[in-house]
Amino acid sequence: MQNLLHNLNEEQLAAVTLPAQSALILAGAGSGKTRVLTTRIAWLIQTGQVSPSGILAVTFTNKAAKEMLTRLSAMLPINTRGMWIGTFHGLCNRLLRTHHRDAALPQTFQILDSQDQLSAIKRLIKAHNVDDEKFPPKEVMYFINGAKDQGLRADKIEPYNADERKKVELYELYDAQCQREGVVDFAELLLRSYELLSRNQPLREHYQQRFRHILVDEFQDTNDLQYKWLKLLAGVPGNSGSALFAVGDDDQSIYAFRGANVGNMSAFEREFQVKNLIKLEQNYRSHGHILDAANVLIANNSKRLGKNLRTDAGHGEPVRIYEASSDLAEAQWIVEETKSLVADGASRSEVAVLYRSNAQSRVIEHALFSAGIPYHVYGGLRYFQRAEVKHAIAYLQLMDNPHNDSAFLRVVNFPTRGIGLRSIEALQMVAEQQRISLYAAVPHVAGKAGSTLAGFVRLIEGARFETQQMALPELVRVVLEHSGLLTHYQTEKEGADRIENLEQMVSAATQFVSEEGYGQGAPAHLGPAAQAQSGAAVVNQDGIEILDADAPLPAVMSPLSAFLSHASLEAGDNQATVGQDAVQMMTVHSAKGLEFNNVFITGLEEGLFPHESSSREHDGVEEERRLMYVAITRARQRLYMCFAQTRMLHGQTRYNMKSRFFDELPEESLKWLSPKVQSHWSGQTKSAWDAAPLVGSDNAIAQKIAQKAPGNGWRVGESVQHGKFGEGVIVYIEGSGASARAQINFGNVGMKVLDLSIAKLERLGR
Repeated sequence: MQNLLHNLNEEQLAAVTLPAQSALILAGAGSGKTRVLTTRIAWLIQTGQVSPSGILAVTFTNKAAKEMLTRLSAMLPINTRGMWIGTFHGLCNRLLRTHHRDAALPQTFQILDSQDQLSAIKRLIKAHNVDDEKFPPKEVMYFINGAKDQGLRADKIEPYNADERKKVELYELYDAQCQREGVVDFAELLLRSYELLSRNQPLREHYQQRFRHILVDEFQDTNDLQYKWLKLLAGVPGNSGSALFAVGDDDQSIYAFRGANVGNMSAFEREFQVKNLIKLEQNYRSHGHILDAANVLIANNSKRLGKNLRTDAGHGEPVRIYEASSDLAEAQWIVEETKSLVADGASRSEVAVLYRSNAQSRVIEHALFSAGIPYHVYGGLRYFQRAEVKHAIAYLQLMDNPHNDSAFLRVVNFPTRGIGLRSIEALQMVAEQQRISLYAAVPHVAGKAGSTLAGFVRLIEGARFETQQMALPELVRVVLEHSGLLTHYQTEKEGADRIENLEQMVSAATQFVSEEGYGQGAPAHLGPAAQAQSGAAVVNQDGIEILDADAPLPAVMSPLSAFLSHASLEAGDNQATVGQDAVQMMTVHSAKGLEFNNVFITGLEEGLFPHESSSREHDGVEEERRLMYVAITRARQRLYMCFAQTRMLHGQTRYNMKSRFFDELPEESLKWLSPKVQSHWSGQTKSAWDAAPLVGSDNAIAQKIAQKAPGNGWRVGESVQHGKFGEGVIVYIEGSGASARAQINFGNVGMKVLDLSIAKLERLGR
């Protein structure tokens, strides 16, 4: 026991050894929350308070779930494969697989990743002759997922206008289409699981009695439905309900755009009558100046539970601030600083460049490339999202569930086998008329179209027959060969990389079989029914088919079904992964959960960070401030912040004001790298080159515009003060005399067009 607890600080020890009651752990950035969660589980098991099968632990990324399982295996001599530790989507998938009949799902239901879901919605819109300009597929997808995240089916939504009424109708049609094809999207996994537990009292009570301890990571990122799902499983607080151990940081809640509700933390504290609230404030990541900047900044948010990070690592180096004349100059400065860091012995992979918007990366990429500095941009396609891999997955999906229309359409004529658009349209018409899948409709299509389509069906059926006794890796290899994919890409000029990616699928299948506990020679098609005969599943006294207490996930699914679910869930994971020895580039949202020795936060300008949309959204600026807090706390040793006077975005030059967040940072923790001279930034310090003419192609054009514009003495780029709107920058001037007008960016209140002969403007910095 002492070995288990000896590395914990006082706060961590208190959290780990709490009694079996619901608790809220406020875990600051870098405070060791994964250690606390994992050690809590190990302590509960080692002290005999719960068996491994009585634990339910929920994380937000597959990476975090795997890390917890790895640490547990190192702490205790137990088999972790049967433990319910995973993401919300992964655990709901497991629950639905076990009770697919009660959930009204086929045994081989498949999961649509976001790309496949969008394709399915496009198909639906086309089939029902809906105008895709008036109802863009992505917009319809967001509407459907948003409704599901709130726990709403189509018949529970009250549309407020004709457009929303149409979206509700499409939602209903989409649900019917998915049910017919035997597929579910990510949001459906949670909603279907919640509905199953809500209406099935014996099943709900079974899991409430089984999971006496529920632990949740990143609780601040839960949406409304996820919190409801947790409450269902936890039971009635104070009435022999499960102990819900929630770990989170309200200061790092940055996913409101995905439906996350930071208010769930306060609701949990109130509804579960939480007596145990522990703050983990000891930071093991960052130096003092970095933490001071984070603490002082986030203190400006009014709606927070409150904590203050501290460290024993000393103050370290101050936060470096740099103001550039343009985005080009900003990028060049990042390059020079990176060269200096590498020359001093820093690894390139320990240098991260963070930005608020993906659009900012282009200029920085160009500068790094020109300087010969390797870089890795997070945001590219994951392995299971690549086109050639998705083609192979589609063939595997048809072998597991031939009624998946999305998979069918992806590969029915890929590689080309003479099945044209007219044949597909004829097939879709039959399927729609008879309310059956495309695969099932093939025998009903006459003529040449029917013959060619039947040839594709024979290909799939032949592969299913030939591989029925094969292990998963061998099955994957056969499908790659018989589908024609390998041959097809051999004829492509740049097909070598695609072939390598396809062949990597065999390795992925081998690794999956090993990690998930399938016997190396177990047939890939062996499903739950066959495994149930060997005692993996039992029926309890209420007549509910359940898993044995220690049965691992393979008891629920065939190896092929499990591998396909794994591929879909991996494709939907949103956390960045650090690449090769190269400078790491990513948005701040993607950087959450990561840490680097050296971090650049770029583009700190009003309208960019905080984003211009935040001023129009409820609590939008507070969310942007939390995002800034996350960015700051990614840095261990050195933190750089930079901004530019002008920036080319979306084909237009923007004249910018520095972010308001600079005014919320402690001056004693900052170091301005530029020589201090007076500037037009209301007395703020600026670099010496600001007194010189603007340079660079974008700025030269801006100068010419300013020189030609007869704006009553005013010039583009000048900073001004307005009695009502405050400080702003002139971005455009037109007209002269009494008709002269200026477009001015006022930062906090956005763009305004003012008559220069009437507006009472005051020049700044003169």
